[in-house]
Amino acid sequence: MAGNFYKVQCPDCDNEQVVFGKAATEAACAVCGATLARPTGGDAEFEGEVIETVERRSASSRTDSDETVEAQ
Repeated sequence: MAGNFYKVQCPDCDNEQVVFGKAATEAACAVCGATLARPTGGDAEFEGEVIETVERRSASSRTDSDETVEAQ
């Protein structure tokens, strides 16, 4: 799964919260309940200001241990 996590500032109460960039459901502010991100079928549409990329992920960032299956 490729996708990034972003720190988004709430437009209503200025709370900063981490949101997945490909959100499948609406992401609400934990403090005031305002919508921070809306799903679009791909990258989410952010309602608040994106402050920073917290973790950048890509499909090629998997390690060999993620793909190793233990034989029984």
